[in-house]
Amino acid sequence: MGPLEALAILIAGLGAGTINAVVGSGTLLTFPTLLAFGFPPVTANVSNTIGLVPGSVAGAWGYRRELAGQRRRALRLGLASLLGGAAGGVLLLVLPEHAFETIVPVLIALGVLLVIFGPRISAWVAKRHGDGGGEHWWVWPAVLATGVYGGYFGAAQGVLLMAALGIGVADTLQRLNATKNVLAAIVNGVAGLIFTLVADVDWRVVALIAIGSVMGGLLGAFVGRRLPPQVLRGVIVVVGVVALVALLAK
Repeated sequence: MGPLEALAILIAGLGAGTINAVVGSGTLLTFPTLLAFGFPPVTANVSNTIGLVPGSVAGAWGYRRELAGQRRRALRLGLASLLGGAAGGVLLLVLPEHAFETIVPVLIALGVLLVIFGPRISAWVAKRHGDGGGEHWWVWPAVLATGVYGGYFGAAQGVLLMAALGIGVADTLQRLNATKNVLAAIVNGVAGLIFTLVADVDWRVVALIAIGSVMGGLLGAFVGRRLPPQVLRGVIVVVGVVALVALLAK
């Protein structure tokens, strides 16, 4: 790996950490960068996942004020992310690379639509159930399923999480975004641990992405926490659409 390649990977990690803290889908920066430099797909995926773990933790730390009072929610949904991330990591190692190629774009498109129509759907759900408080029963399995996807690949994991949380949990978008960062960190962390133990990891890539993603995670938290709900929702939709187009264009 030459100095220019190392710099490009570092910058991609910075961008990915920033995007992940605000929305998610930072993998769409780092993963193609690694492929462009000739890294095998599975090695690129597992090295990228491990490298993004510190950035995910940094993003969650940047949102620590919005996490106040969410300990029980974070623990409950964190268990779903832990189980899902572990399952997704194992699936990456045992399934053919093309196994999820059909379903992934569908999931991202669904996530974008749910983010767009989330407020209306939330109002309808609240009206049907008689109140707007609490958390609906299907949020936990939705987070579990998103964890499986995140452990397997992870692009637009944040979009899917924000869609589920925004519709199923009565809280502000910024506080839910803080929860999303914690859940994504758990998914990346458990999948990364599995990859560390059994997969082919390029630790040079891990180090570069980790350094960049930590800086990006703190930057993304600083920016994301200051976005009005409508703007944040718009950013989520734009990133989700870009992710969908990028995957369909492969």
